[in-house]
Amino acid sequence: MFMKFPQLKIGNLVPRYPIVQGGMAIRVSTAPLAAAVANAGGIGVIGATGMTVDEMKNEIKTARRLTKGIIGVNIMFAVRQFASMVQSAIEEKIDLIFTGAGFSRDIFKWGREAGVPVVSIVSSSKLAAIAEKLGASAVVAEGFEAGGHLGTNRSIEEILPEITSRVKIPVIAAGGVVDGSGIAKMIRMGASGVQMATRFVLSVECAVSDAFKQMYLKACADDVVIIKSPVGMPGRALRNIFSDKIRGGCAPQPEVCDGCLKECSREYCIIQALENSRLGRVDDGVVFCGKNVYKIKEILPVQKIFEKLVKEFDNEPD
Repeated sequence: MFMKFPQLKIGNLVPRYPIVQGGMAIRVSTAPLAAAVANAGGIGVIGATGMTVDEMKNEIKTARRLTKGIIGVNIMFAVRQFASMVQSAIEEKIDLIFTGAGFSRDIFKWGREAGVPVVSIVSSSKLAAIAEKLGASAVVAEGFEAGGHLGTNRSIEEILPEITSRVKIPVIAAGGVVDGSGIAKMIRMGASGVQMATRFVLSVECAVSDAFKQMYLKACADDVVIIKSPVGMPGRALRNIFSDKIRGGCAPQPEVCDGCLKECSREYCIIQALENSRLGRVDDGVVFCGKNVYKIKEILPVQKIFEKLVKEFDNEPD
């Protein structure tokens, strides 16, 4: 017997495959990537953090033109414009909203009033239970293996069973999943689906520079490091000149600051560092990635990535 994909139901939304593309901030997850994932049968997610409200609205409009599939938006609670971004996404008839990096009670009320499911990104069973009580339609359980800002130092394999046993809403596993075998492992452990971000950076449709993608392709396990972020959370990234400066305490301090985050140490500008990398100035930027980035060896169209994931999953014994 071989495995079958479970049905992932978030509110009234049911994608063909229980695969969510992680909403990567600072214009890594934009409309073309999100729409391609939605067209392939998953849930495509626009990473709104780092965008203006108008820019986010335009990305949602563009994604809608490119797909009839399920499109979500990821909005970090840590951003100063959180409330206006959430309200604007709802106005644009977004299908669902993912939110993490802090906790908002208001978003559940806004989502409920608009009929838009809210999915909380959590790293503990306690937060998962609070999210369920407040009205979350699902939670993303994100382990230490994830890329970007980390909310825990514990493995997804540790926290996933704790969370699935504590809540009745769907639990989407995130952190280190890059192939069909990884998906199968999370499903066996009780997840209703998976969230994958790093794998979709190495897609044709992802908007980052070729220099960014080449760093992923050339990475080995030892290149993946933990860095300090001015957001106040650790981050997982690829080692480069800039990450060495951060770890040495000599990263360049911001020359200007537009106060995009509610709280920031201003040790360096994380938004500018991520933007530099996206545009190809990788020596002057942060290249966020998941722990298992080194296992991905090719850039493919999103449709081909899905076909590969499905084939790998289908070959897994139940």
